[in-house]
Amino acid sequence: MSAGRPFLACACFFSDNIFVGRYGLHVRYRDEAQLRREHGRALQERGCRSDREFETALREIEAEVQRRKQLIHQSVERKAVISKCYKRKHPEVYVLQDSFLAPDFLEIVRYCTSPDADLHGLLRYIESFSDKRIYRLPVFTEEFCQAFVDELENFEQSDMPKGRPNSMNNYGVLLNELGMDETFITPLREKYLRPITALLYPDLGGSCLDSHKAFVVKYSLHEDLDLSSHYDNAEVTLNVSLGKDFTEGNLYFGDFNQDPAPVPKYIEIKHVGAHGLLHRGGQIHGALPIASGERWNLIVWMRSSTIRNQLCPMCNKKPELVEAEGFGDGFTESLEDDVPETVDLCSLW
Repeated sequence: MSAGRPFLACACFFSDNIFVGRYGLHVRYRDEAQLRREHGRALQERGCRSDREFETALREIEAEVQRRKQLIHQSVERKAVISKCYKRKHPEVYVLQDSFLAPDFLEIVRYCTSPDADLHGLLRYIESFSDKRIYRLPVFTEEFCQAFVDELENFEQSDMPKGRPNSMNNYGVLLNELGMDETFITPLREKYLRPITALLYPDLGGSCLDSHKAFVVKYSLHEDLDLSSHYDNAEVTLNVSLGKDFTEGNLYFGDFNQDPAPVPKYIEIKHVGAHGLLHRGGQIHGALPIASGERWNLIVWMRSSTIRNQLCPMCNKKPELVEAEGFGDGFTESLEDDVPETVDLCSLW
């Protein structure tokens, strides 16, 4: 599949799906005239009515575009500083061990790697929600979650440079910059999660998820309270509730890959400590406001170059590939033999 080839990004990253937080709207941006033409009415409906308000939104959008253009260089710099200067409080949590994983999760993985494993059998081990292909399963032990959050808080309180997890979350940690990609997230994806996703999401490249973006997000009363409707730049997403103590803040899920606002029909799902939700990246979802306390979630966007090389999930076009750092956005230069015979790409889109 992608062995020996660098991962790339799609050029739409610099212009599409830019989140205007104060109006809860994702926009595409080329220039001011295009923004007014394509998104002026939606902005007005959300309260952006005066010239001054539009100019403020325009400056925020342009600042986000510039941030994205500088992202690779700044991320490499931050990672180097953290690697050299950060003193880890719990160095053991940086290398994945079976003891970190819930016994029931290990049992699920054992089933999925057995010769007779199939979807029907797997569904006896995990909780399924409606017909949206959303599943809950135990992932970590409570002890690991406590140590992991303690490590994250130690990093948060340090004077190390910190990048935003994504354009919608202001508080959290990029795990590749913290140094957890190679020793924790990659083996979690390859050894443990991929046998599960191969059965749950074969049409989304569940058996060939070959890259990821992993980060932790934090919600608290005086920081980020909630998360607006959106879909992920991923084929499959894992969302694990790490703690701590909080009330409310449930997740909600709408339809698949439609206009994120408003959500036409949705189901609400509570967080369960140390458990994860698996869902399709294109599933519209968000998080309701927490009422008290503090919540940390591990998010892993898992990607299949075999799938996304055909069509970028963010712009719905053939990807215009540009250089990237690390796993980039999971694209690779396509080869003729990349597409597995068992995947009918025409049925996916």
